[in-house]
Amino acid sequence: MDASEILRHFVPLNDNVYKMAIYRKYQQGDLAVAVWKVDETVEQLRSMFRDFSIYEEGYARFSAEKRRQEWLAVRVLLKEMLGDEKKIAYLPSGKPYLEDGSMRISFSHTVGYVAVALHPSVEVGVDIEQYGTRVKRVASRFIREDEKVSIASGDEIYGLLLHWSAKETMFKLMDDEAVDFIDHLHILPFKAEKSGCFEAREYRSGKERKFLIHYDTHPDYVLTFACVTPSTK
Repeated sequence: MDASEILRHFVPLNDNVYKMAIYRKYQQGDLAVAVWKVDETVEQLRSMFRDFSIYEEGYARFSAEKRRQEWLAVRVLLKEMLGDEKKIAYLPSGKPYLEDGSMRISFSHTVGYVAVALHPSVEVGVDIEQYGTRVKRVASRFIREDEKVSIASGDEIYGLLLHWSAKETMFKLMDDEAVDFIDHLHILPFKAEKSGCFEAREYRSGKERKFLIHYDTHPDYVLTFACVTPSTK
């Protein structure tokens, strides 16, 4: 299946389904991704759990209100996606996993939003980045000389953010702390649209694995996500 075929089967569902608390949902095969627009207070988020005791220890590690809000929002979104309350644990590398092993998980947050990706059997990665011009000042840290940044509607910011976000997603999939965004991760040329997919390669493992990165753009953020496929194993 080529990229265009995958896109035809990869359709965002309804936006802003607030009664479900999910802002945007995506499904492609067994890969599920959701974005939550976080408008709730910490107290409101806490009230959404049936049994908060399984989260008390992790929650207590944070004192800042914003960090508590982000931490809770990820777990509430996970609950909405799975219909059950699950405990997230972490490998020594910091990579998250579900304690009961029922799903592979990745999550990300930015100002006002959180995103969660799930798959029942293969590794997943997701990243969400706030729209803003700061990315131009740090582009030299992640854009390779042989990479071409796509300009969407005369705006270079989305192209830069998609490069950065895609490399964050790849980093999560690879789970290798020695990965360098310039030396080891390469985004292949693509034309930035509102949503779509593009290919990327990694040079860290010695296998030059390919990744198919799905993306969506929004006035507030860009979102990228991917899962391990036979070509990336």
